[in-house]
Amino acid sequence: MNHFPSSWGRPRDDVYGAYDHSYLQSSGPISHTQSPAVTGTSVLAVKFKDGVVIAADNLASYGSLARFTDVKRLRPFNSRAIIGVSGDVSDMQHIDRLLTQLDIEENYSSPDSSDNSENTTTNSLNAKNLHTYLSKQMYKRRSDMNPLWNAILVAGLDAQNKPFLSSVDLLGTTFSAPTLATGYGAHLAQPLLRKVVEEESQVPNVTREAAEKAIRESLKVLFYRDARSMDRFSIAVISREGGVELRENEVLEGQSWAFADRIKGYGTQTN
Repeated sequence: MNHFPSSWGRPRDDVYGAYDHSYLQSSGPISHTQSPAVTGTSVLAVKFKDGVVIAADNLASYGSLARFTDVKRLRPFNSRAIIGVSGDVSDMQHIDRLLTQLDIEENYSSPDSSDNSENTTTNSLNAKNLHTYLSKQMYKRRSDMNPLWNAILVAGLDAQNKPFLSSVDLLGTTFSAPTLATGYGAHLAQPLLRKVVEEESQVPNVTREAAEKAIRESLKVLFYRDARSMDRFSIAVISREGGVELRENEVLEGQSWAFADRIKGYGTQTN
């Protein structure tokens, strides 16, 4: 009898015959994801004088079906960084596992860099470090012709405790700005966010309240216009004093569908 662990739980060969491995063989080539199946839509973020506000709704769509309504797409890394992910949900889960492993390795290699340590600023990974790591991961997967089908926003504080906000897409392309949005939000939300802060020099004049209000108004517009969004969302504020403050299952308030009275051409309203 075979006592190796790889054979535990299998029927005995001397009673039932040798185990048939043929069904495990694949004669086809290795296949990669050609188009995402379950996806999340826009992630929005804006800098203010003491940190960054970032938000994303909780919907994951199966094609055009609003299938999963409790998918959290904001992932805190430590007290100085958080990521927001749009695109394929399974690839997002893979990125989450990568960050979990990175966090474990960092804690083992730098045991003194816990969030309560005085050396957190110098030892722990900040948002800029995290963005560099993710951009290398995305570019590597793209070079392997097996990209992660995501667009990621990294928000938090850099080594000088200044607000940091940058993006990386499935090609490994990076971009930084005072306001960023992925998905449909890059078309609809960015003009609204840029009304609050358009240039880096304006960031010191933006308050936390103004940044949060702009994010909520932009999410409301996306709920009106984006068929892949919903009115329940997660929002996080990263600041020097409070660290990462994450609130999940927030609901949009003050919705008004009055503008829909004049929309014609659907259903019975054909004239």
